[in-house]
Formats: sequence, C-alpha cells, structure tokens
Amino acid sequence: MDTENASTLPGLYCNSKTTYSRFLTREVTIGDVPMGAHHPIRIQSMTTVDTMDTMGSVAQTMKMVDAGCEYVRITAPSIKEAENLGNIKKELRLRGYNVPLVADIHFTPNAAEVAARIVEKVRVNPGNYADKKKFDQLEYTDMAYQGELERIYKKFAPLVGICKEYGTAMRIGTNHGSLSDRIMSRYGDTPEGMVESALEFMRICEDLNFYNLTVSMKSSNPQVMVQAYRLLVEKMVAEQMNYPLHLGVTEAGDGEDGRIKSAVGIGTLLEDGLGDTVRVSLTEEPEKEAPVAIALVNRYSNRAKQLSTAPTREIINISGNTKTEPYQAAEVNTFVGGALVPRVIVDISRENLKDPFILTAVGYRYDALNDKYHMGDQSVDFVYLGDALPSFTLPGNLKVLYNYATWLTLKDKANKHPVYTLTAFLDATDKDASLNLVRITNDDLLTDEFAHLSLDKTVVFLLETTHTHGMADQRQFFNNIKSIGLDTPVIIRRSYPAAEFSGPVGDIMDPEEPISKLQLYAATDLGALLIDGLGSGIWIDSPATSINHLASISFGVLQATRSRISKTEYISCPSCGRTLFDLQETTQMIRSRTSHLKGLKIAIMGCIVNGPGEMADADYGYVGAGPDKITLYRGKEVVKRNVGATKALDELIDIIKNDGLWVDVDLAESIEN
Repeated sequence: MDTENASTLPGLYCNSKTTYSRFLTREVTIGDVPMGAHHPIRIQSMTTVDTMDTMGSVAQTMKMVDAGCEYVRITAPSIKEAENLGNIKKELRLRGYNVPLVADIHFTPNAAEVAARIVEKVRVNPGNYADKKKFDQLEYTDMAYQGELERIYKKFAPLVGICKEYGTAMRIGTNHGSLSDRIMSRYGDTPEGMVESALEFMRICEDLNFYNLTVSMKSSNPQVMVQAYRLLVEKMVAEQMNYPLHLGVTEAGDGEDGRIKSAVGIGTLLEDGLGDTVRVSLTEEPEKEAPVAIALVNRYSNRAKQLSTAPTREIINISGNTKTEPYQAAEVNTFVGGALVPRVIVDISRENLKDPFILTAVGYRYDALNDKYHMGDQSVDFVYLGDALPSFTLPGNLKVLYNYATWLTLKDKANKHPVYTLTAFLDATDKDASLNLVRITNDDLLTDEFAHLSLDKTVVFLLETTHTHGMADQRQFFNNIKSIGLDTPVIIRRSYPAAEFSGPVGDIMDPEEPISKLQLYAATDLGALLIDGLGSGIWIDSPATSINHLASISFGVLQATRSRISKTEYISCPSCGRTLFDLQETTQMIRSRTSHLKGLKIAIMGCIVNGPGEMADADYGYVGAGPDKITLYRGKEVVKRNVGATKALDELIDIIKNDGLWVDVDLAESIEN
C-alpha cells in the first residue's frame, strides 16, 4: 500500500490524505505464508480444545481455516503438549490443511524449545517466560537490573538458536495482564512497561542476529492497547527496528460487546496504518473470530480499491499538526461538552410517530396505564425528528432535534432545538436561546461561510464527513479548530448507507452480517476519536438499521472507550486448551445474575495465565484454578481460593455484597424508573 502520504512518524495519528497509508514493516515468513511488508494483513485465531486431544484439535483447526483463519495458534503449557503438536500437524497435512501452526508458550521455556522444532512459529510472553509475577514490589540498582537482563539472555538464547536453526518465526507477545514484577517495579502498570518488556527480548534477538519476529501489545483495555502499540512504533523507529505488528484486544468478551471492544482497539490502529496480523478474541467458538477480523481488515483493502478509481482528496490541515491531543470543549447549558459524559443522538424520523411505544427502543419505556415514561441507563439524550412531527407527547427529559425550518414553525419550543446547515445558521434571525447545532465538515473551515461565523455559548458543531478516510478527516478537524482557539463542543456524526454493508467487493471475502459490520465500522470510526479524548457526543446514522441497534451500538462504543459507563463490563477470555471450564456457558451464567450492576468490571478467566494481571483492570475476577475449582479476586487480590464451581458465583456475589456494591435487581429497576 502507498506510504508516500504517511505522516512524519510512520503510521501514527493522521494520514495527510485519504489514502490508507500502512506503516511498512520488514517481511517475516511463517511457514509458507509471508506477512509484513507489502503482504496482506493476515488473520489468526486459536483453538480451545485440549492440545492432547489430537483429533479434536485437528477438527477445530479445519473449521477455523475454512472460516478464513490463515494461521492457527495452539497452546503448549508443557512438554507433552508441545510434542503433540507434531501429531496435530501430521494429521492436518494428511487432510490437505497446510496452515502454519503457532505454539503458545507461557512459563515453560523447555516446552517452547520442543515446539520450535515442530511448528512454524512460537509465541512467548516476556512477562512469564523468564520472569515471575507475584505482585511483589522489587528494588533494583542499575547494576542489579542489568544482571537480571543477563539472566534472561541466558534463559532465552537457546530458544532463539533453535528458531534460527529450524527457520521458525517468533512472536514476542506482551500482555498488559502479565507484566513481570521486575517490569512493574521499574515502569509500573503502564504502556511504557509493556513496550520495554518486549524490547528487552527484541534486543536479545537482534544481538543474536535473529530477525524473524512479530510483536504484540495486548490488553483488555483498548485505550492501553492503542497507547502501547503507538509507543512501540515510536521506540522501534528510534532504535531502527522494523518488525510486523500483531494486533489484538485480549479478553474482549462476546456478542456485540466483544466486537465493539475489538474494533475500538484494532480498528483505531488499522486507521493509523499499523498492523500486519489481526486476532479478534471472542468468548465464542473460535471459528467465529476470523470472519470478524476479516471484516475489519477488508475495509482497508476495499478502501485502496475505491481510491484507485477516484481522485485523491486532501484532508484539510490548517493547524500544521497531525499528532492528536485531547480537545477540551466548553459546556453548553448542561446539555453538551465540558465534563459531561458524551451524548447520544438517534434519528427516529423514519419511525411510526403515532406510537409512543417506539421510544422503548431508545431507552424510554412507555407506561400506558399511568401515561408516563421510564428511563434507563441506556436512554438516549437526543432524538432527531428532522421535519417529522409526532402525534404523542414526548418524555419531558428527552431533547428533540428538528431541522431549522421546521423548528421555526413550532409553537412550543421547550426541549426542542434546531439543526442548521452552515449557511442557514449565518442567515438565521431566530435562534434557540439554549442550544443550536450547526452541521459542519473539516473542508468548511476554509470557506467564506466559516470565516463569517459568529459563535456563542449555545453553539454545538455537528461534525460530518464525506471523505473515504473519514476518521482521519474528522480527527484533523479537532486539531484545526483547536489551533484557531475554539472550544466549541463537537458531536461526531457518521453515516453508513446500506450499500456499505452489501457484501463482498470483487474477490474479497466478507462474511460478516450487516449489524456486525456496523458495530465494527462505527466502533472504529467513532471509537478512534473518543479513545483520544475527542468528541462530546456521537450520532450513528444508518437508515437500514433499527433504532434499538443504533442506540445499543452507540452506548457500546462509549463503554468500550471508557467515555461513558452504562452497564456491567465483562472481561472474558476467548478460551484455549488451558481453560478449566466452559467459558461461554459460565460467562452467560455470571452475566444473567450480575448484568444490572452498572459500572462494575467483572473478569472471567479460564486459567491463571493472565488472570491476576487482568484483574488490575477489573473490579472482581472469576478464574479457573483447577478441575471444578475457581479462585475469586478483588482487583489483584485473591479473596477465596479453590472454591467449588457450583458455589463460586454465589461466593462472588457475597463478596460484592460485603463490599457494599451489590444492588438487587428490583431496586436497580426502580432507580432506572
């Protein structure tokens, strides 16, 4: 892909044109599959069955490959599993499946050394390959710290030598949840610590003249994940390194939440031009992961094809800056901006406006008996009616948006606010006393209309785009208005016509359903801005999508970016051969009894590998400790060990109750109402 138009620091923040400019890394070969450089972005997933179950592993791998997975990761927790990778590989080859295999290694260097002689790639986690994690605070002199690095060198070098001898690739995969005590003590629980953890191992590889590497910076928090990858690229550039990037949000969860959280992290980095392989980690069957990853990646392949047949449009940059900084917006009459949580707008103008029950889909449940509405945590803040007039009374706390010409005709303008074009706002003689939304694009900043715009504290920009690289265009808008001294709140609007979800383009596989693709696209386009602190509200416009889906996706994007918390968050791993219980069933069981606990983060981990570390980003944890045994956490702290699986959820709920954070379902519903 074209790199000519990349920003001065490759791939970061805002490309100067609509061209998707990928940060070109060196080429790495995994078996017969090349990745990095100009090669396509590759798709990975991971088996969930016991690695000692040869035929089960083979059957699951075949399903994953048939779904679009280009290489398959299999866990090897000990030497016996590492040795059995040879049997799995043999059976796959007999069935005509030559997919490269990746051995996933934690804690066991001897298993890695066995696996590296069998598979095409090994993944090692610097946090637990040669280090330990006991959450101890350690003190090191510089000399002592250097001594630890020399110890790691000696422990890691044999694996590097085997990879060189056998032509095996390696992924150095840092996980936010498993940073070692040594790294944590010096760098803290930070993206800097994640990056340095990987760089230590990368420097050893280079010292040993081994370069067949990929690198990953995974976290269950998309903000941390994005920051870590961006920092990694800066550090690699500074140290003249250039390795392919494997992208993934770990423990993303399932369903809509899992897809949105994955897209916020992965999509943001793909928009930056970063990424050579993608793994979407869902608490679902592994063959469900590849289609989601493919839908994310294909967007950029399709974009390149679209741009090849259309003239390139410059993204207006009047600030001279392409590196994004948070935009501090003023507050408009307690409606939008300032310290207020981002607002949600949904267009209901195409609905049956004779039926008050339609508002249930946007969070306002109509009680016909008492003729009143009940709100919830996911009640939208504004509805757009355009030029349509409802025949029923709207909720008193729901703000309504009308096109300016229609708004002028209203006799009762209480809680009703106008939406203007830029020209209409300049010509308007009658404006709302509290809130005026002005439609604007980045291109408008160079027009005479914008030059003559008179702003006051009632104005909110409604930011739109028609650029192919729309996220970069909207991101540059924030840089531009900041550079001219504006602090006007900005609501980000993105429109998705039905044609955008119509299926394959040419020979490009695109198996995701329209709703799932909208989740991914909106989470990328809006999440990439929100994750950088940009935007005082969002408006997802998709005429072919139901309003309940639009509302749900909107709140899901805000939750994934930690911009607005409106529900319980589940940090649940995608399962692997180490998992000690049925993750999908257990996640649904825990969700069924705790989903009303707004604001709590509950981690559900199949084993201990990333368990304690990911507890750092969760309030409570439910972690497999052995057959039929669960260990319960409060943050990083073990509260109860080896609880029987039949009692574990009740015990977890008791812990939450003892902490004073439990709310009964009936009380939660009454608070909503």
